[in-house]
Amino acid sequence: MTSLPPEKIRNVALVGHGASGKTTLAEALLHVAGVTARRGRVEDGTTVCDHDPIEHSRGGSVSMSLAPFMWKGHKVNLIDTPGEPDFVGEVHAALRVADLAVFVVSAVEGVQVGTEAVWRLAVEQGLPRMVFVNKLDRERADFERTLDQLRSRFGAGIAPLELPIGSEAAFRGVADLLSDVAWLYEDGVASKAEIPEDMEALEHQVHDNLVEGIVVADDALMERYLDGDVPAVEELERTLAIGVDEASVFPVICGSALKEVAIDRFADFLCEIGPSPLDRPPAEVTAADHTMTIPPDPSAPPLAVVFKTVADQFVGHVSLFKVLSGKVRTDDHLVNSRTGSDERLHGLFLLRGKEHEPLAEVMAGDLAAVAKLTGTATGDTLAPKGTPVRVPPLTPPEALHGVGIVARTQADDDKLGTALHRLVEEDPTVRIVRDDDTHQTVLYGVGDAHVAIAIERLATKFSVHVDTEELRVPYRETITQAAQAEGRHKKQSGGHGQFGVCNIRLAPTGRGEGFQFTDKIVGGAISRSYVPAVQKGVEEAMAAGGVFGFPVVDVAVELYDGKEHSVDSSEMAFKAAGRLAIRAGLADAGPVVLEPVDQVVVVVPNEIQGDVLGDLNARRGRVQSTQPAGPGEQAITALVPAAELVRYVIELRSLTGGRGRFTTRHDHYDLLPTHLVDKVRREVAADA
Repeated sequence: MTSLPPEKIRNVALVGHGASGKTTLAEALLHVAGVTARRGRVEDGTTVCDHDPIEHSRGGSVSMSLAPFMWKGHKVNLIDTPGEPDFVGEVHAALRVADLAVFVVSAVEGVQVGTEAVWRLAVEQGLPRMVFVNKLDRERADFERTLDQLRSRFGAGIAPLELPIGSEAAFRGVADLLSDVAWLYEDGVASKAEIPEDMEALEHQVHDNLVEGIVVADDALMERYLDGDVPAVEELERTLAIGVDEASVFPVICGSALKEVAIDRFADFLCEIGPSPLDRPPAEVTAADHTMTIPPDPSAPPLAVVFKTVADQFVGHVSLFKVLSGKVRTDDHLVNSRTGSDERLHGLFLLRGKEHEPLAEVMAGDLAAVAKLTGTATGDTLAPKGTPVRVPPLTPPEALHGVGIVARTQADDDKLGTALHRLVEEDPTVRIVRDDDTHQTVLYGVGDAHVAIAIERLATKFSVHVDTEELRVPYRETITQAAQAEGRHKKQSGGHGQFGVCNIRLAPTGRGEGFQFTDKIVGGAISRSYVPAVQKGVEEAMAAGGVFGFPVVDVAVELYDGKEHSVDSSEMAFKAAGRLAIRAGLADAGPVVLEPVDQVVVVVPNEIQGDVLGDLNARRGRVQSTQPAGPGEQAITALVPAAELVRYVIELRSLTGGRGRFTTRHDHYDLLPTHLVDKVRREVAADA
């Protein structure tokens, strides 16, 4: 595939709810463009984009995939994305480098929650949008109903460019609202025809509405139109393209990916009204404390950003990148702006699914791949030496659903650290945390499916097998009253014995004030050199667990007396005495269990706010506030025990039909209700 200038490039992300037909649409485009001899099927695992064995077994996409093709002198870099909400991190990365988001909507199911969620992302980024209404050949398909849903959810900018001819099994073509011409299809082959009589009146009405909506954006065109001069189709397309570029007009086209009805017209629209990299705002980069913009100028110095990393079983580490300016050529030397390391780009290639096609150079605005940049990760910027500019890193969606992971064998444990590092390189949405409080390695994902796929990838790609366990909650203990205790350690075993006695007072401190130790020894009852040993013994015993087995916090300990022996006393003996003293004192000081409490902000549609409030109350939550969060949404802020949030990602999704989202952060520790203490102790004992 030859290198093309930026104005001839279209970077298009296919997005939308799961099972709307994105991968089938990509397959149809590749087939119509002559890239593939026959169209693959998702059900058979034969599509170009779903090439991972995990995708074959699941029957759907779990990661983005590139599917470039040539169409009428343009290069279209198609990016197929997963529709399942757990893999929204892949959508974030795709939208970062796309110049147009095409929302694939099923005419059977209509506008679903996944479509709404990604639309919100596109709005935040000001990204141009287009809608492809798919599956018009299916039973119960309804274009008008789907169009009404699009308008009600996404506003007045929705502009249909086509109407379907026929419905369900009789769907056979589309009416072009710009040219007043029908296109009929048989076995994927188009023929031009007159608008059918039974829809002629409707088509003319919608055509007039569309033309009026387009010309209103151009004063000169509007004036001509009012004078009775109907603009040519090419003029309408140029004006429409401006509205698309500005993300104020969202064209709606229709067809059937499975039967390849109107797929060629879809490709035409991508090239005719879809924005090129030149039509988008220039990339923002930072240099030291300054921010500057970099237009996609092929004559400028080369600059590229890595938007995806893949572990390929044949070539190893593969970096997918977008050229922001200049030209990147094979064997170029560029510097990683994050690490400062020099990277030589051995062998550039075009990536189509899992197929590699060698490239000599990649022009500004284009997407490509390179292997074996071992020091470069997703989000890194590659720049010429002496030009330390960086593209601001992409913030992935927060991974809030975690499971503990344990290596299955010693051999797995030896490889686990490296495998987890490579897993995060491939998918930065995955988060790995070593929790020192619970002594767990925790793998966080966006949801349970995301976590399951990450664990499967550890096994299939990196040959590391792990078992999972429930997250442990980092409970604490403290005391509620003062107490005194003596720790006496005395042992005789032949030679020198061990002897140490310490007397301590302990009292509660304020919540969060931590451990305090005071030396109140007078008269030399204990040598000063033994006091640190007592403190160390006390601290070790508190960390090991108190009466209930949890680490002890917020306690003030005062060492006020003790005894030593001139021969048998030692630091070891007084350390042991300190441990004995604190254990005895804790039992008499009114021990209680503390639980972590998180601040949670839940954003939900207005109509299900009551259900979510009730659910939070059932989780022992204390609602602090509710306030508007956007059109038709409320943000609920509440304090909720962390133990009640372990599976909240999954449960909130079920409660709200996928329309709720939340963020959380640790806030404080609070008393665990007495009636739950025994239950917690049993759970902890079962996990031990």
